[in-house]
Amino acid sequence: MVNAFIQHIASKSLLNPSKTYLLACSGGLDSICLGELISLASIPFEVAHMNFQLRGKESDEDEAFVLQWAESKQVPIHTKHTDARSYAAEFGISTQMAARELRYRWFEEIRSTRNLEGILLAHQEDDQIETIFLNLLRGTGIEGLYGMADRRGKLIRPLLPFSRKNLADFAQGNNLKWREDSSNAKLDYKRNKLRHQVLPAVYDFAPDAKSNLQTSLGRLTDTGKAYTSLVAQWLSAQVLDEDGIQSISIQALMQMQGTVSIVYFWLRSYGFNSNQAQDIYEAMLSREAGKLFDSITYSVNVDREKIFLAPVFEKFDSIQLSEQDIQFSLPEGNFDIVKIDSPVPLDQKKENAMLDLEQLNFPLTIRTWELGDRFTPLGMKSTKKISDFLIDLKVPLLKKQAVKVLVSDQNIAWVIGYRIADWAKTSAATRKVLYLKKN
Repeated sequence: MVNAFIQHIASKSLLNPSKTYLLACSGGLDSICLGELISLASIPFEVAHMNFQLRGKESDEDEAFVLQWAESKQVPIHTKHTDARSYAAEFGISTQMAARELRYRWFEEIRSTRNLEGILLAHQEDDQIETIFLNLLRGTGIEGLYGMADRRGKLIRPLLPFSRKNLADFAQGNNLKWREDSSNAKLDYKRNKLRHQVLPAVYDFAPDAKSNLQTSLGRLTDTGKAYTSLVAQWLSAQVLDEDGIQSISIQALMQMQGTVSIVYFWLRSYGFNSNQAQDIYEAMLSREAGKLFDSITYSVNVDREKIFLAPVFEKFDSIQLSEQDIQFSLPEGNFDIVKIDSPVPLDQKKENAMLDLEQLNFPLTIRTWELGDRFTPLGMKSTKKISDFLIDLKVPLLKKQAVKVLVSDQNIAWVIGYRIADWAKTSAATRKVLYLKKN
């Protein structure tokens, strides 16, 4: 097994003999075997053991065992006592999740403080299969098939190709001693139910059931990675971003197979789940224009022709501009304020405005538009509700709620980014121009 291990870490470039690593060691079979293997492979390492105080005397005996083992290897060891149950109660999570968060955070603290190359975790092939099954039972979708990576950041798992039996045979052949965690036999944990009841029944289905399962999972993982890569490329070409608001064509989405999965792939990193992706798809089918969906930090609007994604709208506190101001900042960007003698070439870009300075009274106010607001759009003689004006322009809801106006003496001079008011326009009689330019 030693040669197979050395070949594996070399083929994947997982470990560098010139670097020092941190071995996360519980004292169990897997971590003790990993420690022995990296010793035989001449990989320098230090040891970290966290005592969660979950099993009383047994936890203390685990710690003493690891201390003695590290001493026999003549390697530095780091130990820490922590109360996983209290942490779990404080943050409303399971004890297992609490223990995971506590140990991974501590491992990284040691690694960064000691300037170590990586953190070695002793997950092996059977752990991988269990993880994939647990992911499927949680409904994580195709990426749940990926399981644990050989390397993710500073976390390195050199034992993933080796089974629990491989390690047990190696340990017995080398007269290794290890600690058995009594909690591993309890069936009140989902992983243990899989390990002791479900998976043995699956493996008994046929003599080659386990190897066939591993082959199938490997192929599905490869297929999944190809899928995610291709979808990512497609989305990068289809998703537009304008002032922080993303959009994608409903028509383009509907022409793709697996539309729900594509929607989920796009939105998942913004806090949306697979059920919401399904609801968004159904809103697309029924053409429910104006339908809103929210995660904690983002909103999705299914509009007539597009789906829009934007950060959850935050109330904008109005600002005032004095005659002396030379710039101002909005969530949409920064603007310069320039006073120019007329005549001057007209800037017709919608994000900028050129106004007749003598028609304005300072201070000017910039605020979010409100229901009932009216203005006289450039080129018109009568007023129009801003709500109707934005509807006419087919401004999507996520953009509409963030639209701002520039106000002079309670008269709207500019719907920022869309249209100036007719009364504030420059003309042949204009002597001074107030130029508001986005930079």
